[in-house]
Amino acid sequence: MAQTLDIQIIEQLRDVPDLTPVTRDYYEDWNIRVFNRELFACKNYLSPNRRDFYKILFITKGIGVFTLGANTYYIEDPTILFIHPNEIISWKNLSDHSGGYYCLFKKRYIEQFPALRAIIERYPLFNNAAKSVVRLASDTTAVIDELFEKMHREALNGGDYVEDSLQAYIQLMVVETMKAANFPKPDAINEELRHVHHFFQLLEEEAAHINYSQPLRIKTVKEFASELAVHPNHLNALLKKHTGQNVSTHIRSRILDESKTLLVQTDWPLQDIGFAIGFADQPNFTQFFKKNTGVTPNEFRKEYKVSKPRDHK
Repeated sequence: MAQTLDIQIIEQLRDVPDLTPVTRDYYEDWNIRVFNRELFACKNYLSPNRRDFYKILFITKGIGVFTLGANTYYIEDPTILFIHPNEIISWKNLSDHSGGYYCLFKKRYIEQFPALRAIIERYPLFNNAAKSVVRLASDTTAVIDELFEKMHREALNGGDYVEDSLQAYIQLMVVETMKAANFPKPDAINEELRHVHHFFQLLEEEAAHINYSQPLRIKTVKEFASELAVHPNHLNALLKKHTGQNVSTHIRSRILDESKTLLVQTDWPLQDIGFAIGFADQPNFTQFFKKNTGVTPNEFRKEYKVSKPRDHK
């Protein structure tokens, strides 16, 4: 029985890039990716903080409201943002056109290149939320745009040395951005967004502690609202207004992500996985999973099975 096994905290895959189109290959292994925003425009989203990748977002066209932690920025001029994996971020798109690029790179990618790690640790762009958003003058915008264009071309061409090249471009980008050093003051965050962010923090905390002896503790709108000391209807209205989805949808999506993680990263029986995420029996878990993915848990596991299943240790 699951409860008799040792506690095993599950490490998230953290591979789902919230600014990229979500496809069925998002569990595949990768170290760094570069995207053109004209081809992959940012839609409205709110991303919790369980990611395993850093992000550089370079905006040359388009208008939107970007929230980094408790800070909100209205963006309409060329801007570059450096986003740490631990930050809760959101984007509300206010225009129909987008320009620029964005780059995602894993924590392990940094460890492969000591010079890149040193640059990231030396400058505050990734490590100080107050200095993670930089407004760019036209000359700096041109420099960053050229660097990103070369990165994008390198990433598309591939080759044995592509990751070496891309990390060098990131270093140059950090230095060029620091030369600009124009850190705008954040706009005031309103109380509504504060509640929204607190909800996602709580949701993430709950998911982070899922294990055999401690299954998901709260999973209903009423339970989350009670923890946040707000009325369930008010919480639902806030999430719907700021994310386009209600509380139940976000909870269901998070539980589904955790289910996929357990299926891919462990060899746990389906009954144990279902128990860990709050289902009393396997049939209910299987029904939930298939309804939301179109495949059964076993079918999903066979398709994405890791090469070396993790043991119950």
